[in-house]
Amino acid sequence: MKNRLAEQITDVKRDLLAMLNSFSQENINQKPFDGSWTAGQVAEHVLKSASGVLGALTGLTKSPDRDPEQFVKRISNAFMNFDVKMKSTDFILPSEETKDKNYLLKALETTFDGIEKVADTDDLTQICTTFEMPAVGYLSRSEFLNFTIVHTRRHIYQLKNILSYFETSDHDNAKPIHQF
Repeated sequence: MKNRLAEQITDVKRDLLAMLNSFSQENINQKPFDGSWTAGQVAEHVLKSASGVLGALTGLTKSPDRDPEQFVKRISNAFMNFDVKMKSTDFILPSEETKDKNYLLKALETTFDGIEKVADTDDLTQICTTFEMPAVGYLSRSEFLNFTIVHTRRHIYQLKNILSYFETSDHDNAKPIHQF
């Protein structure tokens, strides 16, 4: 269980950093259309989420009183359905401030390195009691890791859409980007 999740965290970290690195410092702060987040805001949102997950993973835990994989499928199905627009919880919403690409890359790498270490060394069946996930409750380390993977994959998809907008010369006829 640990090796599979640690590898998936490594893969999603690599993919996220590569996608974010595809943006210039200039277009990381440009909105592709009204109502959209910038690539920098997407990255800040992922960073806030991953930092919170890392805090939960390394915080207080208790022995499981249920299947520690109980919510994995539910979380995966929700986040990998790209037809559904999701609303972020307020505490991980990105700011309107200008983002520094290099800062985001380093902060994301450091945070995901910490998550990867937990995935590789800690007991993933433990229930994390530092943070309660809205609409679900307390998650096991395994469930938090799976959440991080699918949540980040969803936003990598969003970043690809934003990048394709900037690579399209005919912005007036470009398809609207599905905002998550």
